[in-house]
Amino acid sequence: MARILSIDYGKKRTGLAVSDPLQIIAGGLATVSTSQLFDFLKDYIAREQVERIVIGEPRQPNGQPSENLERVKQFVNRWRKAVPDIPIEFYDERFTSVLAHQAMIDGGLRKKARQDKALVDEISATIILEDYMRSLKL
Repeated sequence: MARILSIDYGKKRTGLAVSDPLQIIAGGLATVSTSQLFDFLKDYIAREQVERIVIGEPRQPNGQPSENLERVKQFVNRWRKAVPDIPIEFYDERFTSVLAHQAMIDGGLRKKARQDKALVDEISATIILEDYMRSLKL
């Protein structure tokens, strides 16, 4: 089997998470500058076998598209044209930032560490991937 990679796409920073090759465990991979995301992903898939990519679909709590959705769609379209053999699919990311902050509190991180937006993005990507993998097993 190959890994599943997830993306919490942001205007400035993007959090990434990846599964183990057996697709049992999700773990944070990195937070990269969004402007460097495409190159980072191409380098990563050259080294690691990736079956698919899951990208958070940004929506407001009421289900309406968020302001970031258009940027995410542009990235997805660019990816599909450049790397058609690795599918990319949307997955609802509502409340992942809230869950990431709660996980940081539950994990005992101090306030200073919880203010690290890069860490929040990486944890959010991990939550997206965990939820996605759980949905596959239902």
